[in-house]
Amino acid sequence: MNYRHAYHAGNFADVFKHAALALLLQHLQKKDKGFCVIDTHAGIGRYDLSSFEASKTLEWQNGVAAVMHAAETPILAPWRKVVAALNPNGGYRFYPGSPLVARHFLRPQDRLIVAELHPQDRRVLSHLFEGDKQVLVRPADGYATLIKQIPPFERRGVALIDPPFERTDEWEVLIEVLAEAHAKWSTGTYVVWYPVKDLTEVARFHDVLASLAIPKTLIAEFHIGPAAPESFFGCGLAVINPPWQWDEELQALGDALAVALNRPQAKTIVEWLVPESA
Repeated sequence: MNYRHAYHAGNFADVFKHAALALLLQHLQKKDKGFCVIDTHAGIGRYDLSSFEASKTLEWQNGVAAVMHAAETPILAPWRKVVAALNPNGGYRFYPGSPLVARHFLRPQDRLIVAELHPQDRRVLSHLFEGDKQVLVRPADGYATLIKQIPPFERRGVALIDPPFERTDEWEVLIEVLAEAHAKWSTGTYVVWYPVKDLTEVARFHDVLASLAIPKTLIAEFHIGPAAPESFFGCGLAVINPPWQWDEELQALGDALAVALNRPQAKTIVEWLVPESA
């Protein structure tokens, strides 16, 4: 699957991922000690939903547009505030990618490290954060950046791994990187986004991830409807070391999103692949 951010910005999968990230960062803010966010596949950071790419798919109409027009709910409020902050005149023309979601929640003692390998996207990303001393933009492979930057000196934080799934071996690489990263930084929180198109493929990924036997490994998936051949009907988050009660929040998030998107057939799956006591 080729998942270029610009074509899919603001769709249901983006909303689930970014709303979940906003909830996670709120947890990190509960302690005064600084934290570090590492975004391995940052994209351009901010997306204009009137652009050619977004207009070609119009996926945002059944994502951010639907949610922003729906009744407000507490579980979606942190993410909605990020969208509103990027659009001070109202609306949702500009959509915040994960770097801007993370930046919204940084305090003076916190940092953000973003990696983007694509030269054109990286130039846009660098311009977005030009002069921002709390954000480091790395012109490098995201996986390599993650391994190089951990453990951060803060010792607290989250790594968001959100690849475009252009590689044929992406699932295998994800497993290898997670195993190596956890060996270096066992207390970090790791959040891996993945598309759900082939349930057999996803189940295989879950099995291999569970075989690493890393305690506190969680999966959360949001399906907008029943499985259909070759359709992009869902997305998932594989999480290592989630904060306390984040599993309950993810279930509530999926339930609220189904209502906001008017998807009565949507379902949210939250399961522990490896519990804390493993």
